[in-house]
Amino acid sequence: MPEYFQDRSSIFADESVLVEEYTPDELPEREAELSELGAALSPGLGTGRPHDVFLQGKTGQGKTAAARFILEEFEAEAANRGVDLTTIFHTCAGQTSSYQVVCNLVEQQTGENPNGHPKRKVFDYFYDLVNDMGGTIVLVLDEVDAIGQNDLLLYELSRAKDNDHIEDDVDVSVIGISNDGNFLAELSPKVKDSFRERRIMFDAYDAGQLRSILGRRVEKAFVDDVIDESAIALCAGYAANDQGSARQAIDYLYEAGEIALRQGDTRVTDEHAEQAEANVDRRSVMRSIEGLTLQDHLALVALVVLESCGETPARTRRVYAAYRNVCAELDANDISLDRVRDHLKELDLLGVTQYTTRTAGSEGGRKYFWELNTDLGATIEVLDSIDRLDGLMHLVG
Repeated sequence: MPEYFQDRSSIFADESVLVEEYTPDELPEREAELSELGAALSPGLGTGRPHDVFLQGKTGQGKTAAARFILEEFEAEAANRGVDLTTIFHTCAGQTSSYQVVCNLVEQQTGENPNGHPKRKVFDYFYDLVNDMGGTIVLVLDEVDAIGQNDLLLYELSRAKDNDHIEDDVDVSVIGISNDGNFLAELSPKVKDSFRERRIMFDAYDAGQLRSILGRRVEKAFVDDVIDESAIALCAGYAANDQGSARQAIDYLYEAGEIALRQGDTRVTDEHAEQAEANVDRRSVMRSIEGLTLQDHLALVALVVLESCGETPARTRRVYAAYRNVCAELDANDISLDRVRDHLKELDLLGVTQYTTRTAGSEGGRKYFWELNTDLGATIEVLDSIDRLDGLMHLVG
């Protein structure tokens, strides 16, 4: 009888500590941000309405963990003071409009999704729920940038009391969490004017901070003394040099343990950490780009060509010129510049590309400048493995 299952106890003690859903019970590297967030919520403990807050920073910087952590503390303090408080945590990933978010919020609370009803009716359902809850309500919208510029929900919430949608004794505050540094800048003027938020930036972790984070995870997740300190430092260093992401560092660490287990080794060493970095980065890129449409792939290849030549960040028109060359090489139909920009934005939402906006001097207006947000070598390797792109990668310098 073949043995299908592993005995993992030689390496791992509690693997739940290494998954994305785990919320640590301390965040010493984010004490300053937690203090800012706590101060913004403090009026809700009896003297007023909590401030609206946006948490911004790249993925893996502890924004979601900080929000969950501070809300637990806020709920406990509110209970001690007899404050009527409700917190709602909602992830907007995959929801590209305010309408979808509100429908899913209603379903989250009632079990019934009002999708298909008119927009006004759907918002009324939501306001009825809010009024039934009463008291102070803190609504966390994680990955709120998924809605793009479809910001009706934020506008509605900012004006809800003035428009008599919620009762006088009900207060609704929003904590928005965004990986997109441009999200707030691109909100419509009416939202920016009425939604006077506070902003808390979560900067990338450095190697020392990541090493401390990994050290705490190691204590709980792994068997005592099974990981070399130098392997922990390598995982932290790799992540610090790339994205400064705690999630990335933890993924490297977890994968290093998996590799040691598969190879029958009794310790997790530098060699395992080195293999883990390559494995995790390639898997991440594959997940992001394997299932894309042809036009997504062509726009990405164009950006990869420019990146490999050191020509990024590149304006949209420069990417478009490279895109048309790629299409000609593959004998594929090309689409308009505006549509290519839309595809690049979709890739940005997936974390494959990233952009900044700048004012274009005498030309006026804001212009997009694009660059790759994944490892160049791993991206080229994955694109080269896609059959329909066969023969294109010779364009990469």
